[in-house]
Amino acid sequence: MAATHIYVCTTCKLADEAGLATTERAGARLHRALNALAEERLAPVDIIPVECLSVCKRACTISFAAPGKWTYVYGDLPAETGADVILDGAALYAAASDGLIPWKQRPEALKRGVISRVPPLAPLSERQP
Repeated sequence: MAATHIYVCTTCKLADEAGLATTERAGARLHRALNALAEERLAPVDIIPVECLSVCKRACTISFAAPGKWTYVYGDLPAETGADVILDGAALYAAASDGLIPWKQRPEALKRGVISRVPPLAPLSERQP
């Protein structure tokens, strides 16, 4: 089974952080918390920081992706407490052969925070002309 990739927007900032230049951004805090919890849990995920997921109005934003699976994008996750929910969701994502997490099984924050899902990239040999 391929590892689940969790992309974390490290440039996300909350509305009340807008004018604060010295504060670590919420996305960076979420990334740090997620790394720490994943290490503690020995979670089989790759946590990848990205500069922007272009969902600036819905900080903090993450994405689940894996080869051959649908990709999910979620936002509005709490920087300090979202890591637990994200790793729970990543485990559900990893268990789904196509990456589609049944709505009823998703943690509440992932139900409310879903932004999009993107189909898996088909190999060139399977694409229609």
